[in-house]
Amino acid sequence: MKRALVKYRKSAFGRYITRNQKYAPIIFFMGGFIFDTLTLGRIDRIYDTLVLCSHMTLVTITLYLYNVVDEDRWEGSFIRRYHEYFPLAIQFFFGALSSAFVIYFFRSVSLSKTMFFFILLVLLLFANEFLKKKISNKYLQFSVYFFISFIFFAFMIPTLIREMNTFIFIISGLVSLGCTLTLIMFIYSSSSATRAELSLRRLISLILSIYISINVFYYFNLIPPVPLALDTGLAAHNVRKINNEYIVTYERNQWYAFWRKHNINFHREKGQRVYVFTSVFAPTDLKKPIFHRWQHFDPETETWQVTDDLGFEVAGGRDRGFRGYTYKKNLREGKWKVDVITEEELVLGVVDFVITNTSEPPKVGMVKKIF
Repeated sequence: MKRALVKYRKSAFGRYITRNQKYAPIIFFMGGFIFDTLTLGRIDRIYDTLVLCSHMTLVTITLYLYNVVDEDRWEGSFIRRYHEYFPLAIQFFFGALSSAFVIYFFRSVSLSKTMFFFILLVLLLFANEFLKKKISNKYLQFSVYFFISFIFFAFMIPTLIREMNTFIFIISGLVSLGCTLTLIMFIYSSSSATRAELSLRRLISLILSIYISINVFYYFNLIPPVPLALDTGLAAHNVRKINNEYIVTYERNQWYAFWRKHNINFHREKGQRVYVFTSVFAPTDLKKPIFHRWQHFDPETETWQVTDDLGFEVAGGRDRGFRGYTYKKNLREGKWKVDVITEEELVLGVVDFVITNTSEPPKVGMVKKIF
């Protein structure tokens, strides 16, 4: 093995890799991202669960080995000989886990109220590319690890126990905090180099500050209610249920507005109902009340006024989401939006539209689709 490694390093390909090794961390990070983008689909699939659990387990083991490999007991071992590749492995698993979270989060049709959370996720995951020490910075390592593990348990625990609420979210955070602090203490007690390089008090304070920040985000409804996700949200002219199929009639949006299926300008005849149709993905056997919060924009006060909270229960397991709709009559002209929320008022997505009265139904751009 050693002879083959020496031969590889002296080859043209090996020299090329050596010259460009500074790009290796981001390549491995993106490799993990692309791998999960192509392979993952549903959080409650056995395959997805095994992949995520494997990534989380392997990044934990790799992080431990990377931080203790300089100890004398590893001298001459296989792990010591190849320890220079540990940062690349850590990058790969960070990229793979983050890509999985992005896949599940971005199933929602709107992230308007949770975009800051995603910005924080991106900053934490890419911050190592802007630090001189990169992944060797232990404060960065454990900060990103804790953030990822928090999201991992926030996904996995509700999926496994088929229940989600504020208490479950708190438990998920405490499990993640406990696991991270245990790993830190185990490494700190096993590695003299780690003890010399970092301040345990500073590191624990940093971890606790991230823990508090995530809980503050949750309290102010700035975190999507994982593992639920809004697959479809439409403002519709008509919704009919026939033989367990929903036939939805709506105005097609312009081709360039790819992020929204329905036309934001809703042309309504006098007395016509306005429907909001949604399909919400939930893991198998998970049941959860969902509400449509109808709001009208008051131009005089320039504020959104809540008019109704209309609810129904989601039952998980369907690939294209649990379907449901609400409707209202005699709505005023102007801006409207419907927040799709849980009973804890966490936002799954927003369906927005502008009502314009018309004397006859629209003749072009109407679509009838089966869900």
